Amino acid sequence: MTTASEMQGNSMPAVEAGDEIAAGRRLRGAQEKRRATGRDRGEGPFARLVLRGATVIDGTGAPPWGPVDIVIEGDRIAEMRGVGAPRTAIDPAARPAAGEHEIDCHGKFVTPGFVDAHAHIGSPFVAGNAPPADYVYKLWLAHGVTTVREMGCFNGLGWTLDQRERAAAGTIAAPRILAHAYFPAVNDILKIIHTPEQARDWLGRLKARGADGVKFFGASPAIMQAALAECASLGLRSGCHHAQTAVTRMNALTTAQWGLTSAEHYYGLPEALFEHRVVQDYPADYNYGDEYFRFSVAGQGFGQAAQPGSATWRNAMDRFLELGFTFVPTFGIYDANRDLMRTRRADWHDEYTWKSYWDNFQPYRGGHGSYWYRWSTKNEIEWKENYRLWMRFINEYKNRGGRVCAGSDSGFIFQVFGFGFVRELEMLQEAGFHPLEVLRAATIEGAHLLGVEADCGSLEVGKRADLLVHDQNPLEDFKLLYGTGAMRLNDDTRRVEWQRGLSRTIAAGICYDTAELLADVRAMVAASHAEAAAAQAPAA
Repeated sequence: MTTASEMQGNSMPAVEAGDEIAAGRRLRGAQEKRRATGRDRGEGPFARLVLRGATVIDGTGAPPWGPVDIVIEGDRIAEMRGVGAPRTAIDPAARPAAGEHEIDCHGKFVTPGFVDAHAHIGSPFVAGNAPPADYVYKLWLAHGVTTVREMGCFNGLGWTLDQRERAAAGTIAAPRILAHAYFPAVNDILKIIHTPEQARDWLGRLKARGADGVKFFGASPAIMQAALAECASLGLRSGCHHAQTAVTRMNALTTAQWGLTSAEHYYGLPEALFEHRVVQDYPADYNYGDEYFRFSVAGQGFGQAAQPGSATWRNAMDRFLELGFTFVPTFGIYDANRDLMRTRRADWHDEYTWKSYWDNFQPYRGGHGSYWYRWSTKNEIEWKENYRLWMRFINEYKNRGGRVCAGSDSGFIFQVFGFGFVRELEMLQEAGFHPLEVLRAATIEGAHLLGVEADCGSLEVGKRADLLVHDQNPLEDFKLLYGTGAMRLNDDTRRVEWQRGLSRTIAAGICYDTAELLADVRAMVAASHAEAAAAQAPAA
């Protein structure tokens, strides 16, 4: 067996597959994120939990229906019974028997729990007082996220697997975690895989550890093709951020044809639509290592590609559809590129953004996603046009039967966990998705991508009890899902109120009060600011 140290020329100690980046960070003195080890919130699971009188939005795209009584036994949906018609009296004899615990859902809406198809348990670039995992988990649960595809945790696969098992056992307050590991064949991150044989060996060891999938950034074509074939053979799911440093050798259509499960963000898609070029029109002074160049020029890609309705556009879309390919656009993570002022002054930053995250979001050279040192009106205009064309493709792909999933990639570029996922829902609607289609992308489509559609993603008898209780109809306004709520004028009092729709998150039968989770986060964030202020105070 080839070890990581042997591949690296013994420059780093031997580590298990999936832990290479974490080991390198530890050698440089980086601290491991504090794991969640216990659960201080949530009730249940109960032997019998009954939700009474709900209007159900089941996640499949079907319209709402109700009233419905939902019976949950342990961590499973045991019964869903229609108990009458709206605005009519319900016959008590028609209802399921009483439960050990009950929730009155009359006038409320119940949806499946959300699937964040592109998530990270924190950020590796945060210095100083980094938040514990509980901060991330509670924000996810408070915003209805009950399943995440963890797309590479810089604490290493072993760390993520530990959290995955604790979450599955219900011993920590966290969503279900599907663990992916970074493929270490990336020049600017870590490159210890140099041959197809090494790739196959590494993937075999990764599978043996229990990983659910792999996060790619690109590699040589021979290595990528071999790795994707091996993933298919081993049953490992795969996602790829087609990095600008590799995309000239393989765009999103190339890797889709080789067996890639999903394309992340939008990189690689404009390149699949190029007609009169192979390489994007980079400025002569471009340097990928300069984050401003990296992200400003990235906003010019679709403008240099084939236009909507062209033969190239149609042919590429046809091929993606034939392959059954999945896009996880993560619209929200680049939202600041369109309007930096709005994004950096979002309502939630003061109370919900951890101090060291806020510091990391500010512009500084060498920081990933902190490239605002010369962001301009021209940059924002280019990115708005990029979004127009990108959204056009994704909406058309969905309309023709292609799979699109909701993923947030929060922890970067002024996007905060949970809040960033809700922003993604808003932007899918902006792209042209009907609100029911948005919820479908955020639930059952994400479950299909992860291969867990038989167990979650829709409200059906026998599936895992991942449900959300909404005090107001989420189809009317996704802003009601934000932990801060949405600003509304009370016409009776003539005062502004902040109305919040999501009251309970049920994950595997465990009931969480979202207000309690949000209060916990506010307290943690306030403490992070106090600690930073104390550290900066002059000595007495």
